Amino acid sequence: MTPGLDVALLVGAAVLLVAVGAVRFSTRLGVPSLLVYLALGVLLGEAGLGIRFDDVELTRVLGFCALIVIIAEGGLTARWSTLRPVLGLAATLSTVGVVVSIVVVGVVVHLLLDLDWRLALLYGAVLSSTDAAAVFATLRRLRLPPRLVAALEAESGVNDAPVVLVVLLLSRAGAEAAHPWWYEALLLGYELGVGAAVGVGAGLAGRYALRRAALPSAGLYPIAVVGFTVLAYAAGSVVHASGFLAVYVAGVLLGNSRLPHRQAILGFADGLAWLAQIGLFVLLGLLVSPSRLDTAVLPAVITGLALLLLARPLSVAVSALAFRVNLREQLFLSWAGLRGAVPVVLATIPLSLHVPGADRLFDAVFVLVVIFTLLQAGTLASAARRLGVIAPAEPNEIMLETAPLERMRADLLQLEVPDGSRLAGVHVDELRLPVGAAVTLVLRDGVGFVPGADTRLKVGDSLLIVATAGARDETERRLRAVSRRGRLARWFGEYGEETAR
Repeated sequence: MTPGLDVALLVGAAVLLVAVGAVRFSTRLGVPSLLVYLALGVLLGEAGLGIRFDDVELTRVLGFCALIVIIAEGGLTARWSTLRPVLGLAATLSTVGVVVSIVVVGVVVHLLLDLDWRLALLYGAVLSSTDAAAVFATLRRLRLPPRLVAALEAESGVNDAPVVLVVLLLSRAGAEAAHPWWYEALLLGYELGVGAAVGVGAGLAGRYALRRAALPSAGLYPIAVVGFTVLAYAAGSVVHASGFLAVYVAGVLLGNSRLPHRQAILGFADGLAWLAQIGLFVLLGLLVSPSRLDTAVLPAVITGLALLLLARPLSVAVSALAFRVNLREQLFLSWAGLRGAVPVVLATIPLSLHVPGADRLFDAVFVLVVIFTLLQAGTLASAARRLGVIAPAEPNEIMLETAPLERMRADLLQLEVPDGSRLAGVHVDELRLPVGAAVTLVLRDGVGFVPGADTRLKVGDSLLIVATAGARDETERRLRAVSRRGRLARWFGEYGEETAR
């Protein structure tokens, strides 16, 4: 390898490991990890280590790629049972609410910051999208009613699609022949409708294919699922529809299907989303020029206050008119509309198209995201308590491959009873598993059940056994002994030859 590539790999690996460690650090302090990643990018940039990066077009492209992964993970982990009741509210927040937010912010910054209408509406459009990464990462740490969490997550997954289209239309206004407003409205409706249809098609195709495919490795299933979500984005873009909406819809359909190795799929998507967030935020931190940020503080504060105190509450109130959302829930929905990397990525669109004033827009949005993400995310828990929207303990879906078993210092073992095995005919209590190990589930003829001590094992049974770290080796020795000797294994020196090994 060349020395330059070696150095790049060294720096990249170091940044990645620091970013992973920062998740635990930021969680303890209650600081959103995205701010740590942005800070890492700034430290690596021209004001820190001196790495100069100003490729706006590359940042926009990589930012869109990262958003595809982040939105796909949000769709894959969304439960249809909790999403369905709030789908109307989320769709209204993502359309009507977005329009209200754009207009209110645009009017305020036009009057107070003396910006022309095009740039003022661009401020409103860029900031009207709640950030999927910030919402997913923050809300899942709070004990909130599933309805509120689902509404906010669905909104953040869906509203990127219309906002991207509006930002593109405003950025290209004047550069292309202007179309009447009704044409633009029809175009927006077409892109959203067809984007949703493409997502449904990709999701159904993925579900059909993966249920019937016999892939040679379990690790291929997560890759295939992510491939179908990326396919949804690409197919939507090819037919000039909303790729982001297609990604989210495809993710919801795939995540709520009975796919093989579902937990492995969710774990892979979660890790990929973390990697996308880290890369995206560090890249945005590299792009910013800290020397220009001091002049952006006042516009950022004015715009942020207009968004937080006027635009967001009004958009929530208007969107909630047709739904049963009480005042406390509306106030929390208003406060929890987090802005993260998405507005910064959207701000690169007018910057890459050389819209006059786009550099000031990018700087103001960057400062606003840092200030108001710290303010809102750090106070969400106390706001939920004060508003009385804290939920009682809710059962959460856990993934056995990851944290829970590690925290218990236990392992999950799987045992098959093949033809000719001496395990057939043995009762569960005759396995004589050590303290710290237990047979938790038996799968027989496609039906799972919790065994009792007198359950007799049969050929074809599949057993799941949980064993603590200290009991695992002894558990494996005893199971091997019974598989060789059957119920007589205890007479061979208490699993003699196996223990001796």
